[in-house]
Amino acid sequence: MGSYVLFAACGWWHLAVLSMMGLSFVTYGSTSHDLVHRSLHLPRRVNDALLSLIELLSLRSGTAYRLSHLHHHRHLLAEDDLEGAAAHGTFWQALASGPPMQLRLWRWAWKRHPAARTQLAGEAAGVLALIAGAAFAVRWSAIPIVYVGLAVAGSWVFPLVTAYIPHDGRGGSALSRTRLFRGPFVQWIALDHLYHLEHHLYPAVPHHHWKALARRLDPHFLALGLLPPASGTRSRKSP
Repeated sequence: MGSYVLFAACGWWHLAVLSMMGLSFVTYGSTSHDLVHRSLHLPRRVNDALLSLIELLSLRSGTAYRLSHLHHHRHLLAEDDLEGAAAHGTFWQALASGPPMQLRLWRWAWKRHPAARTQLAGEAAGVLALIAGAAFAVRWSAIPIVYVGLAVAGSWVFPLVTAYIPHDGRGGSALSRTRLFRGPFVQWIALDHLYHLEHHLYPAVPHHHWKALARRLDPHFLALGLLPPASGTRSRKSP
């Protein structure tokens, strides 16, 4: 967030946009994700407070993320797995599902988890307050409202990159519903974060140990016939 303000204030908007892209990745796809699984071994209250705060800076609900994502792990690609729903559709449907997804996840969490409504309401109020503050500040600077627009738009690709690409809605098991990725290009483009099958098998392992986990699991994947080419698609020895 600080880098965005600095770059935007200097008029370096291309860097400001890149910094917001980095914020989406570092939060939702990395640090917040570890906090969702409580895999950093922090005290529970500290963990959940950090999750709420970090996601709030990106205008999202940390509690809704935690509840919907853990449900996604327990009921992978089931009918009520809202987070993974994009895996059942087309590329264009995954893109189209992006804009309303954060609101849908929040509403899903509100309906399914009454005990969490205090946290959900507080986070929603925080998001609305930040948006209102940014709108009010337009008379002095466009930087806050552009931040809001970029933060909101940044979450629109989440169904594509977190469900459609790493999952296969046609699979009949955990191994076939989650894709195995390997190769230098995949490692580079995903900054060594695209170990999705490994993560679903061992969700308590934090992201900074995924690469080591993948190396340990590779012989087992090979024995099962999981032989992905460098492009990151899955191939099998047998159907």
